[in-house]
Amino acid sequence: MSGNRQAERSREVFAALQATLQNNLQLLDTEVICTEDCWKREEGGGGKTLAFSGGSIMEKGGVNFSAVHGESLPPSATQGRPELEGSAFRAMGVSVVFHPENPFLPTGHANVRYFEASPKGKEPVWWFGGGFDLTPYYPVLEDVLFWHEKAKEVCDKYDSQHYQRFKKWCDEYFHLPHRKETRGVGGLFFDDYCEGGFDKSLSFVKDVGSVFGEAYLEILSRGKDKPYTERHKKFQKYRRGRYVEFNLVYDRGTHFGLQSGGRTESILMSLPPQVEWSYNWSPEKNSDEANLYDNFLKPRDWLGLDK
Repeated sequence: MSGNRQAERSREVFAALQATLQNNLQLLDTEVICTEDCWKREEGGGGKTLAFSGGSIMEKGGVNFSAVHGESLPPSATQGRPELEGSAFRAMGVSVVFHPENPFLPTGHANVRYFEASPKGKEPVWWFGGGFDLTPYYPVLEDVLFWHEKAKEVCDKYDSQHYQRFKKWCDEYFHLPHRKETRGVGGLFFDDYCEGGFDKSLSFVKDVGSVFGEAYLEILSRGKDKPYTERHKKFQKYRRGRYVEFNLVYDRGTHFGLQSGGRTESILMSLPPQVEWSYNWSPEKNSDEANLYDNFLKPRDWLGLDK
């Protein structure tokens, strides 16, 4: 299959995912405001940003589609394939971040992407990447288990080893070394994925995006009416600071967008609307806040598969 046809089919899948996520969020949160922004990139390509705000459930969120191309693949996209740095490239994908209003609802993130690189004098190469992860502030164990069960379910359709492999990769990727903690409770992360050929790889990526939407919106539906206080909001804002730290310091997607001359407003859409940093703060022992640190911010075998 030609590169153009592969890119076209990937674009169709990603555009459909963006539309489905928009539709399903608006069905759940009928008050959320959606701002649509189509943009073009001077160096080639463009995209569509859907920015959400002001909902009864969703404080801020975004579902971005982008398809860009250029003459020099940035280093952030070639950590696993350094020989491709500087190659002509084509990249497209959907990035999703949801920051709910209620501190008892977790932040959700997903990304699915397709890359092509054409190194000089060599055959073009292609691969997919993506995954999803969950960042709770007041975690509900049943929701965390449900999240990982859905992750394993989608992986098992393709390979019985995928879940443990991509779950471990997610734990390692969404880690803040300077804080010695994970960003949240993980999920899936994969890159340089081309297993089983293009059709099977695209099908896997499509299903990963679909399962994210199903699982995350179910968790929102379960907890959206839980009451909270200003204390809970303050802790949510404090923990959102970790989200900012990770995205600006470590996240390869953020770095790729900025290094490739992407649209800054869309790239930084992932950042939460309100954040606080408090000097040398620590949770009170045995508190609900301490529960997050003690039981959820380190890699765990949630489904008991390592026994």
